[in-house]
Amino acid sequence: MTDGNASKNQVKIERVTPAFWRASLDNPPLNLTTPEMIRELAALIDAIEADRALKVIVFDSALPDCFMAHYDVLGSIDESLGMPPGPTGMHPFPDFLIRLSRAPVASICSIRGRATGSGSELALACDMRFASREKAILSHWEVGVGFAPGGGPMARLSRLIGRGRALEVVLGADDIDGPTAELYGYVNRSLPDSDLDGFVDTLARRIASFDRHAISLTKSFVDGPSLPSIAELKTSWEAFTSSVALPEPQRRLATLVPLGLQQPGDLEARLGYYLGSSFT
Repeated sequence: MTDGNASKNQVKIERVTPAFWRASLDNPPLNLTTPEMIRELAALIDAIEADRALKVIVFDSALPDCFMAHYDVLGSIDESLGMPPGPTGMHPFPDFLIRLSRAPVASICSIRGRATGSGSELALACDMRFASREKAILSHWEVGVGFAPGGGPMARLSRLIGRGRALEVVLGADDIDGPTAELYGYVNRSLPDSDLDGFVDTLARRIASFDRHAISLTKSFVDGPSLPSIAELKTSWEAFTSSVALPEPQRRLATLVPLGLQQPGDLEARLGYYLGSSFT
């Protein structure tokens, strides 16, 4: 995680003002969650917590058609899961999500394109979510390929949209479009794609104009009754790590690879459809 436009950075930080930052995911072609991206997100949350002038951060994508596809499940499992823990004692990805939710600044997620698995988990860890009505797709695909979601969507979604709809999302493993996500409460609003950037920028600048202490204090009172405990999130990560390498998930992933898994194309564009048609 660094400022500037160096092509190697998968998380580009723009300090729009001292009080307002923008973090753009930039790991083409699909913004897969790789160990390098996780390391950059870990550095980012350190910077967020340390900066006393920051009041609001917006997460978006530098890619026009994808927010964050999902975790890189075809890379080295040992490298990915063997990363040293963060301050919460957890793997650096759930550590980042937990600390982002509890940070003393407002976080806003602007979703254009697919946000599946870890992409949805990042969105859910933010304080607010806004989606392109035409282009946003949110989903959790993990159960469809045989393992448990690791970044806590069961805990976060059940508090956000209710038990029944949370189970529909995580057990159905299907794609949720922008209008449905708004109807369910998965996102705050879905907006016409042409309006999304302007709306989020205006809201971020408005919040950034307010007093930091008031933002932090007020957010802490909302966080208390609404966020899952670290212990609850720890068990879901452990369920993910213990299930992802089992034979059945590996068999299902292998079935999807020749169809285009983790490559730009129809499978990643219509992942929900393929999960429902490839294993029956």
